[in-house]
Amino acid sequence: MSKMRYISILLLVFISLGASAQQKISLSDCREMALKHNKQNRVSVLQIDKASQDIITYRSKFFPHLSAEGNYLFNSKKLKDAIPSMTIPTLTGTTPHVPNGGVLITPDIPFSFNLNNSWMAGVMLKQPLYTGGKIRSAYKMAKLGKEMSILNHSMTNADVIYQTDQAYWTLIKVEEMLLVAQKYKEVVEHLLKDVENGYEVGMLSRNEILKVKVKLNEANLQYRRAENAVTLSKMNLCHIIGLPLLEDIDILNQDINQVTSYKVIHDVYLRPEYRILSKNLELKQQEIKLTRGSYLPQVGVMGGWNYYDALKFNDNKLFKGGSFSAMFSVSVPLFQWGEGISKVRAKKVEHQMAELQRDDATEKMILEMTMALNEIDESKLEVDMTSEALVQAAENLKISTEQYEVGLETLTDHMEAQTLWQKAWAQNVESKAQLRLNETNYLKASGQLEMNAKN
Repeated sequence: MSKMRYISILLLVFISLGASAQQKISLSDCREMALKHNKQNRVSVLQIDKASQDIITYRSKFFPHLSAEGNYLFNSKKLKDAIPSMTIPTLTGTTPHVPNGGVLITPDIPFSFNLNNSWMAGVMLKQPLYTGGKIRSAYKMAKLGKEMSILNHSMTNADVIYQTDQAYWTLIKVEEMLLVAQKYKEVVEHLLKDVENGYEVGMLSRNEILKVKVKLNEANLQYRRAENAVTLSKMNLCHIIGLPLLEDIDILNQDINQVTSYKVIHDVYLRPEYRILSKNLELKQQEIKLTRGSYLPQVGVMGGWNYYDALKFNDNKLFKGGSFSAMFSVSVPLFQWGEGISKVRAKKVEHQMAELQRDDATEKMILEMTMALNEIDESKLEVDMTSEALVQAAENLKISTEQYEVGLETLTDHMEAQTLWQKAWAQNVESKAQLRLNETNYLKASGQLEMNAKN
């Protein structure tokens, strides 16, 4: 086997290995990988889990709460004292036969109290009967919080998908631009060979060669810029979908002419932002009820059973044994110098502010959606115009090439035809890529992007 053949086989092996190592991904793959990688998306998932736990917490307040309690007292001091003697009259008057002159004298009576080793243990059951609606309002607020967390997750998903689509279509665009630059470079190189051949036979001057070389330098520069743009776009896409920045990826579906399906709507009810603002209005309404409930009567009941072993009196236990107790409580706020009224009014003002903010944001979202739809319409027209211009430029280049080869057109005019063809092709690629981006922008503005990504 010759040395050159051996080198050729090695090159083929390395190329095949590189091709197999190259990761091929589609737009749906990019979206899925980006959603898994994005940290804000993971935070929004945790927020949903937290909101679910809050619902469980507030729901538990509807039911009785059972608790066990106990205490123990260690006291080193023992109280000792005595009841002093007393003189008690027994008879009126005195006679020689009555002891002590008719009085009874009691002796001192010693006694002691000891609190040491006193303890108590029992269970207590508490049940709120009426709290002014505070528990119910708090529970509804927790449910609204979960719904808003889910909507926030959808909004985060839409943002991630939007960024992914932008990076994806930008990569496709720059790869198409690289192809344009390559084809233009090949055309100029072919022209340079023709001019050099003409110069060798004395048909063209050296000045013609210099003109083509200037164009070739421009083509080489455009090609290098396109290569760098492809590298940066790949790195940006890898960053978004969570791959190493230098990972060699290849787009499976590179058809920039594909049509994105979407539904034209004229309302923003599908947008997560609008639905979050609407839920916020409901949340403010529950805050009004929660605040008002703090100034309404509070009714509750509790019962318990306790066992006592405490307080020794002269070494005998005064309290020993179990007992059951129950208590019904009612608390009625009477007067707080207008505190409750002012707080409720403040919450009502917050509700009005939230409503105005939602209405203002709704108008802005409708404007944004209308603008995005107009941009799609303009992009479609631009694609049609650039496609037609590309056909005309290609036909013009063909005629120019034929006339130049037979000497009916100057080199300058022929190079101008090549430049127009290259420019028309680049503009056509740019308009098609922009149409895809505008479609994604409209899907996001109308609230259809996440739903479209799942289809």
